[in-house]
Amino acid sequence: MQQRKAIRLPDEITLQRLLNWGSRFDTCMLLDSNSGNTGQNDPLHVFNFCLAAGSISSIETGVTSLENLYRFHQDCNDWIFGHFSYDLKNTSFNLHSEHPDNIGFPLLHFFQPRYIFLSSDAGLSLYYHTDYDDEKSAHIIIEKLLTQAPTASIKATTINLQQRMTKAAYLNSAKKMLQHIQLGDIYEANFCMEFYEENVIVDTPGLFTKLNSISPMPFAAFYRLRDHYLLCASPERFLAKRGGRLISQPIKGTARRGATEAEDNEIAAGLLNDRKELSENIMITDLVRNDLSITAVRGSVQVDELTALKTYPRVHQLVTTVSSRLDSRYNWCDAIKSSFPMGSMTGAPKLRAMQLIEDLEKTSRGLYSGSVGYVTPEGDFDFNVVIRSIQYNQSTGYISAMAGSALTAGCDPEKEYDECLLKLSTMRKALE
Repeated sequence: MQQRKAIRLPDEITLQRLLNWGSRFDTCMLLDSNSGNTGQNDPLHVFNFCLAAGSISSIETGVTSLENLYRFHQDCNDWIFGHFSYDLKNTSFNLHSEHPDNIGFPLLHFFQPRYIFLSSDAGLSLYYHTDYDDEKSAHIIIEKLLTQAPTASIKATTINLQQRMTKAAYLNSAKKMLQHIQLGDIYEANFCMEFYEENVIVDTPGLFTKLNSISPMPFAAFYRLRDHYLLCASPERFLAKRGGRLISQPIKGTARRGATEAEDNEIAAGLLNDRKELSENIMITDLVRNDLSITAVRGSVQVDELTALKTYPRVHQLVTTVSSRLDSRYNWCDAIKSSFPMGSMTGAPKLRAMQLIEDLEKTSRGLYSGSVGYVTPEGDFDFNVVIRSIQYNQSTGYISAMAGSALTAGCDPEKEYDECLLKLSTMRKALE
């Protein structure tokens, strides 16, 4: 890593110790692949987990272009970590949003961290920036991690999430969306609703730890930006870049786990043969192929794996892998701009689906349906899809969780509503 030196850390420094220490910074991000806990081997992950804490420099604005982010990355020539909010779409598609946003994450924020802790199969190392720390100060940090007192427990509020949209209102809006599908305006839309509570106190590291233990996912994230928090248990990759190769892995198709092995196998087989779930996935696969083709070497877009069954502790999912070769005329920011927001969270065609989502949903999605992740000094990156997540504004005490499902021709709105509740159950269990 340019401008950075590494120190191997003792085995006694656990992920929990790092989280407790790092979460005290105003800017902190933990990305956890839950290697060994998901039952899935992902060769694209370059670390087991990574924690970035403290900010040397950052870029943040209400309205910005991804070209500014690209220049920021070039200037610092280092790892950067951060997020794209869902409403960043407004700058790319000339859209606008009028729904209230009670969390308040900026549209985009990326930071160059002072400290990076990276865990790989070779062990855990601290990468410190030589312009700000020397080896002596790095060892002082290690000593603090080894001797830190347990974090004082926060008396958290009992949280009973309320529905922003009643079941009757959801079904009515879903039927309106289906009318647009029947008219041919769209083929598919991801329709979401919010669950929330106000004036609550949350132990954010503790809540993330609980959420991550209930539902260990390959794209889990703890993210603090001042008083704004994201606690994420996402199974989905938005987009990754490895050298000249781009990889997107949209998820469409969800089913619960069974109570017994026989029931579980039956549910999994049912998902693999569900025509509605398969058509959802294939439509979004075509959309992702189109997005990647914008920056791809001609003829390089391919579907590496179609509707593969992935099983996680609480759900079965259908995951497709689409890849391309990035044309040398384009940079890594161009690749993100051409694909964001991800088709699995919008629908197809993307623009019209987003317009209808704005008309029929009741709340700003904020960071939900957006993405968090990192960019390496060389311009490789990995970004998730922010789903199965809790957002929290500490200064106002507002907490939010959203859930959605894909509406397609012939779907049953009652079953789609139940799918939203299934997805929400993980967050609700963590909040108990």
